[in-house]
Amino acid sequence: MKRSDRLIGLTNYFINHPRERINLSSITKKYEASKSSISEDLDILNNMFIYEGIGTLKRTPGAHGGTAYIPFFDKGQSRKCISNLCEKLEDPERILPGGYLYMSDLLGDPKIMNEVGKAFATAFANKKIDAVVTVETKGIPIAYALANFLNVPVVIIRRNLKVTEGSSVSINYVSGQSQRIQTMVLPKRNLQPGLNVCIVDDFMKAGGTITGMMNLLEEFDAKVVAIGVLAESIAEGHERVINDYMSLIQLKNVNEKAKKIEVYLGSYFH
Repeated sequence: MKRSDRLIGLTNYFINHPRERINLSSITKKYEASKSSISEDLDILNNMFIYEGIGTLKRTPGAHGGTAYIPFFDKGQSRKCISNLCEKLEDPERILPGGYLYMSDLLGDPKIMNEVGKAFATAFANKKIDAVVTVETKGIPIAYALANFLNVPVVIIRRNLKVTEGSSVSINYVSGQSQRIQTMVLPKRNLQPGLNVCIVDDFMKAGGTITGMMNLLEEFDAKVVAIGVLAESIAEGHERVINDYMSLIQLKNVNEKAKKIEVYLGSYFH
């Protein structure tokens, strides 16, 4: 097999199996090439991945070592894409009662969600994450976009118990925006105990919902190693109940009466 053919095959494998380690012997057997030739191929791919701003190849020596593709995307490109998203969110017609914004159409756009997933995957590239957790329903597209680049499962916390999902753990929490007591439910089979998890959500005011998720995850002995929100409100009076998180967009001065809103890049770009 020609080197050009091997490079295409290896690129296809790594891009479609992010963070999945493959040992050198498996590659040499599949492509019927020497270890030295495959090693040179991996050097070429690593250099091109870095040049294109799409990640790196992490190589671990030893009998139990191997090579894994770590997605890591150009921050400048992410800034450009999220800046375009900010412009769309500045449309006054998106303002909803209570200082919220209509974002369902954007959350349903695969291209936009792909860019959001890239940004979060880069922000959390050095984290050991076993699962991405969100609460139904608007955070689900974000969770799947990120999980695709991390190559981990998505765990969805429900608002109501579903009999088809078996025994569950539920907690009551105080919603940050309404100060009402609400319920979260997570089936026991959906999350193995002791995993490292990343929480994502579409919008955050005070952080009450995310705090509720964290409390529920404690029942599974899960460790929250990262928190990402697409958009956060930074208006006065929105006191945070969480501090360690990453946002892509910040909303300020949402004026329902004047139909005016200020949208900025989030903490990831600061």
